[in-house]
Amino acid sequence: MQLTALDLTDFRSYRRLTLPFQPGITVMVGQNGQGKTNIVEAVWYLSTLSSHRVPHDAALVHRGESTAIVRASFLRAGRPLQVDLEITPGRSNRARLQGQNVSRLRDLLGEVRAVLFAPEDLGLVKADPDGRRRFLDELLFVIAPRYASVKADYDRVLKQRGNLLKQMRSMRRGGSGRSVGGLDPADSAASTLEVWDQQLAQHGADLLRARLHLVNRLRPHLGYSYLRVASDEGADQALDLPPDQRGEGSSPADILYRSDVLDALGALPGTLPSMREIQDRMLEMLAERHDDEIDRGATLTGPHRDDMEIRLHDFPAKGYASHGESWSLALALRLASYDLLRLEEGDLGDGEPILILDDVFSELDVHRRERLGRIVTGASQVLITTANDTDIPDSLDGEIHVVEVSLGEASPREGGL
Repeated sequence: MQLTALDLTDFRSYRRLTLPFQPGITVMVGQNGQGKTNIVEAVWYLSTLSSHRVPHDAALVHRGESTAIVRASFLRAGRPLQVDLEITPGRSNRARLQGQNVSRLRDLLGEVRAVLFAPEDLGLVKADPDGRRRFLDELLFVIAPRYASVKADYDRVLKQRGNLLKQMRSMRRGGSGRSVGGLDPADSAASTLEVWDQQLAQHGADLLRARLHLVNRLRPHLGYSYLRVASDEGADQALDLPPDQRGEGSSPADILYRSDVLDALGALPGTLPSMREIQDRMLEMLAERHDDEIDRGATLTGPHRDDMEIRLHDFPAKGYASHGESWSLALALRLASYDLLRLEEGDLGDGEPILILDDVFSELDVHRRERLGRIVTGASQVLITTANDTDIPDSLDGEIHVVEVSLGEASPREGGL
């Protein structure tokens, strides 16, 4: 997949920007705070419907304006793809695909495929589980967009169930409840809780199993990618090398999906219990924990509490891996995502994503920098941001297109690096 043109209106620092893109490597150069990341953030937003920098859309709109517009043209499997998006904080965003209005914004998921490396990715290894769950869900929604609806349904039920648990806690502490159909308020609440249990277990089992399957598929790609980033083993091999030609190197890196539901099932790493098994066990655990949940006013079982554990040398990487090893693990996760997307063609074909390296080279030591340069050289399209030309490794081979970025403006540079 290739980006051919990007048009921004009132997006971040850009009042108006029209920028053509070429296949191969494009490097956006400019001092910090000039708007380089804003450009790649717009591309990433089209892929995931979220920013990798902020949790809310308000920061994406130019100061004093109410709406930002992102228009992008792509080539996918040799066919043009046009995506237009209006971002309006406080209201529903609107989108068009091939000039036609999209009834649901999440219908865009899976159309634009990108993999983004950013300094924030270090949090995948060192920070809390929320970022790792988000990593899994973003990748899952691109590969199988229907799970965006499953996640939305799960979150809706989780919120309503949480509100009910808080009401039941208040009643338990002496507060009055509302009678429904002549039933005692406590009996009415208990009956409603059972309904929410059923729905939460149904949506939760669907989401949990999909995440587990995704982790199982990512594991071999992660191990291979870690070897390439952390050592010279395989670093000079092309990105599109088929898995059966990658050799038999043993990697110290691994990932596991951690869930108390799976622990209760006795599921071993690499296995995939059935939807019914997960749903039934989750339902049992919800019922068993009602008292504790009412006391806390929160749901204590489900995929909202799960984690993707990143391991190195059979130890949890968080708290064990060095800073350099943590960077290698974070990069390996993104490269594993790239591999999986490339192999997962999707409805339109041409599953190879656009690679985005947002100020990454400046964060790496010289050895990892050179290895990463060799690894990504063969990608169809790579977008790189940097404050300094000298951070670009010599191993990044081939024709390099350069875009000069200054505050609110960006234009191609003649002559390359």
